[in-house]
Amino acid sequence: MIQDSVWLISVILMAAIAVVFLWVAASAGQEADAEAVQRQAYRVRAGWFWLLVAVIAIATVTTLRALPYPDRGPQAASRVIVRATGAQWAWTIEGPDLVVGKPVEFQVTSADVNHGFGIYNPAMEMVAQTQAMPGYVNRLQYTFTTPGTYRILCLEYCGLVHHQMITDLVVKPN
Repeated sequence: MIQDSVWLISVILMAAIAVVFLWVAASAGQEADAEAVQRQAYRVRAGWFWLLVAVIAIATVTTLRALPYPDRGPQAASRVIVRATGAQWAWTIEGPDLVVGKPVEFQVTSADVNHGFGIYNPAMEMVAQTQAMPGYVNRLQYTFTTPGTYRILCLEYCGLVHHQMITDLVVKPN
């Protein structure tokens, strides 16, 4: 899972930063020629720069391939449209019954303030999310793979009863 990979990379980078800090602290009391230190620092800085460019390029290519861009194939025409509007403190969901395997496009907006539109599967694991903003419609495309009762929760603090801004979404078997 990508979260596990990101967690492992983060731990490795934090450990590397800790090692650098320990090395700097250990060598802080040593005397050296200023010009020699400056030349070495410029070489190290150039090396770190190119390493950082390579890491960012690899991360960009890797993550862009995993983004859920809308498909424009034959499934796009058969996509089910569901309109979701957030308003303090409820969701209004309008659309046909949802079926496993059928692509769904959620058109998400808000009637008042910003809300976070999070879809959770029956095990309460987030499967998709987007923002609900007044005056704007975000399009979230998702295909449900298992039937059950999914929950829509607000992910953006929207006021006193934010914690009760929950609605159920039933996905039927194919």
